Amino acid sequence: MVLLGSSWDYQDHPQEFLARIDTLVARGIAVHNPPEVVRWNLDKGYLRELAARGVSTIPTLWRDDLDRAGVLAAMDEFSCDGVVVKRQVGAGGMGQFRFTRETLPDHGWQMGRPCMVQPFLASVPEEGEFTFLFVDGDFSHAVLKRAAEGEYRIQSLYGGSEHDYNPTAADLATAQSVVAALPFVAPLYCRIDMARLPSGELAVMEAEMIEPYLYPEQGPGLGQRMARAITKRLGDATPNRA
Repeated sequence: MVLLGSSWDYQDHPQEFLARIDTLVARGIAVHNPPEVVRWNLDKGYLRELAARGVSTIPTLWRDDLDRAGVLAAMDEFSCDGVVVKRQVGAGGMGQFRFTRETLPDHGWQMGRPCMVQPFLASVPEEGEFTFLFVDGDFSHAVLKRAAEGEYRIQSLYGGSEHDYNPTAADLATAQSVVAALPFVAPLYCRIDMARLPSGELAVMEAEMIEPYLYPEQGPGLGQRMARAITKRLGDATPNRA
C-alpha cells in the first residue's frame, strides 16, 4: 500500500501526478486515497457537486480566467467590498489573492488560469477556520486554525496557528453532512475545512482528500485510528488461501 503524502507540488503538475498514481495501481499497489478519489478532489469544482447535494458552501463564481474588471464585477454580484481569488487546482493558499475596492489589481493583471472567486469572510481572521478530521468516515478530531495579526490566510506558512477545538454538536453535524454527501464511499482519510457564514452556519471551504495534513498533535488517537483502518484495508485486499 502507498499512502499519499508530502506531494506538495501536485497542483503544478496534476497530469504527471495522476499518471504516477495510475502506474502504481497498474503494478497491483493499493493507493490511498485511491485514484478515483484523487481525480475528483484535484479540481475544486467538486464544490459545485457538493452544493448540488445540499452541502452548505461559500458563494462562488467559477471563471476560466480573471482580470481587474472581473474582480469588480464579482464584488458587484456579491454586493461586497472584498473578494478572494483562488486557483481551481491549487493547495496551501499559494497563488491566492485578496482584493478590495481600495486595493484592486493593476489594470493589466490577469489570473492566468481557471479560478474561483468568493466573497471575503470576515469570520476567517476574526474567528478562524475550522478543520474536521475523519478516518474511514468516522470523526477523529477537530482543529481551530487562526491567522496571524494582519493576515487572513491561516496556514503556518503565513504565520497561522493551530489550536485544540471541541466542536458543538451542530458544527460537527454540518461537517459530517459533507462526508455523507461525497459521491463515493468515505475514503481512508478526509479533512473538511470550514468557515462561518454571516448567518452563523459553517460552510465548507475545502474537502481535502489528496495529501492533507491531519494534525496529529491535536488528535492523540489518530495513529491508532489510522492503523486500524489501514490493517482492515490490507486484510480486505489479501486473497483467501486454501
